[in-house]
Amino acid sequence: MSEITQPHDRFIKLLLSDPEKARTLVRERLPKEVAELLSSDLPELVEVSFVDEELRGHLTDRLFRVRTIRGRVAMLYVLIDHKSYADEFVSFQLLKYKVEVWKQWVRENPEWKLLPCIVPFIFYHGETEWRIPNEFIAIVDVEEGWRPFLLNFHFPVFDLGKVPNRQLSQHPRLRAWLVAAKYATRTGKQLRMKKDLIRVLTKAGEDFYVIMRYIVETYKSYDEPIVREIIRAVHPEEENTMMSQFAQDIIAKGNPEWAHMVRQDGIQIGEQKGEATMLTRQLQRRFGVVPAWASEKIAQADISSLEEWGLRFVDAHSLDEVFSDKR
Repeated sequence: MSEITQPHDRFIKLLLSDPEKARTLVRERLPKEVAELLSSDLPELVEVSFVDEELRGHLTDRLFRVRTIRGRVAMLYVLIDHKSYADEFVSFQLLKYKVEVWKQWVRENPEWKLLPCIVPFIFYHGETEWRIPNEFIAIVDVEEGWRPFLLNFHFPVFDLGKVPNRQLSQHPRLRAWLVAAKYATRTGKQLRMKKDLIRVLTKAGEDFYVIMRYIVETYKSYDEPIVREIIRAVHPEEENTMMSQFAQDIIAKGNPEWAHMVRQDGIQIGEQKGEATMLTRQLQRRFGVVPAWASEKIAQADISSLEEWGLRFVDAHSLDEVFSDKR
C-alpha cells in the first residue's frame, strides 16, 4: 500500500467505523427506494474485509448488517475507491465480494432458507469524475436478447467530486469529513478551497484533530504556514500541541525541513497529548467506557505505541486486540 493511500484507507475506515456517521451517510446517499425502508437502528459493523490483497492499495471495504422497517435483515456493502480515476471493472469486484459475503453468511447460518439482500454502494473520491456505468452487465459482452436471462445488478455511486460542498451532507460534522476527503485528491483546488475548509472545520467538534492529521498527510499544497493558519482559525489554543505532534510523527517522516521549522519555534510540548486524546476518544466511541488499565497504558505510552494502537483500532474487535503485544 502506498504512503499516500494508507492515510485515505485509515481515514475512511475511521469515518465508517462510527455508527452514527455511517447511518447518516447511507441514508443521505443510498437511493430513496432503499433508504426509506431502512429502520432507525444503527448499522452494525461486521469486522471483515473481502478486498483482494493486491487491490488494497486503492480499495477499502466496509460491511454493515442493517434492518428494514419490516424486520428483515440485510447487508450493506460499501466499497471505497481511493484511485485518482474510476475503475471500469469495479462492478466485477463488487460481484466477487457479494458472493464472498453470502458464502460467509451461509457458513454462519447453515440452516438458511433465504439469502439476505446485499446492497452494494461505491464511495469514490478520485480526482476525475466517475463516468463508469453503475450496472454489472455493462462489462459483459452480451447479445441484446439474452439480457433477461443473465445476472445483473445496479449499484449507487457517491462521487464526492460531483457534489457541491454544502450538499455533501446535512450534518456539519459528517460534512467536515467529506470535504476533507474530497480535496485530498484534488491538489489543484486545495489552496482555493482553504476558506471553505476552515468553515466546515469549525463544525467538526472533537473530530478536528483526526481530520487535520489527514489533511497534513494528504494535502500536497499545504505547507507549514497554511496548516498553522487553519489551526489558528479553528482552535488557536491547540496550535502548539498540534504542530508539535504533526512534526514529530507525520511530517518529519517525509519533510524534515518542515519539521525543522516547527522545532525552530521551540514547540516541543504535547507531542503525545494529541495522539493520546484522539485514541481515547476513538476507543470510547467504539467500546464505551475505557477502563482504568487502558487509560493508564495510554498515559504512559510513547508516540510509536500510540500510533500502533491507533492503527490497530480500525479493525480491532475488542480493547484486548488494540493493546495486544502480538505483532
